[in-house]
Amino acid sequence: MDKPEKPPITDASFVLQVEKLHRLTVYGRWLFCLFLWLTLAPICLWSLREEIVLWQQYFTWIAVRYGLFYHPFSTIGLAFCIGMTTAVLVWQSRNILMGLPHQEQQRLEKQVCRIRQQGSSHPLWKWICQ
Repeated sequence: MDKPEKPPITDASFVLQVEKLHRLTVYGRWLFCLFLWLTLAPICLWSLREEIVLWQQYFTWIAVRYGLFYHPFSTIGLAFCIGMTTAVLVWQSRNILMGLPHQEQQRLEKQVCRIRQQGSSHPLWKWICQ
């Protein structure tokens, strides 16, 4: 199987396509976080509703600790939502402040080459190449 040739970086359309793929990756990660907060978080909060009422009446950190301790699935679900959001924030901040790492830039370039090689049958073709 032939490896796709790496087009020259000076090709303006190729650089634009890599930027589109990166933007699509950013949107995809934020959409996943939004999906988690709209589906998983309400379920977890609903199962904590009795503890939340208690926390509103008598808030102590011990009450929060025991409420989360005795509802492990809710705790794990909320921790996953918070963790994914934090991870995407850190990832995007790093990319904005320091630029894309070389490995990630190469991965995006290889993926654009694969999309170009497969043509219009690739699911991302219309988002990247048109």
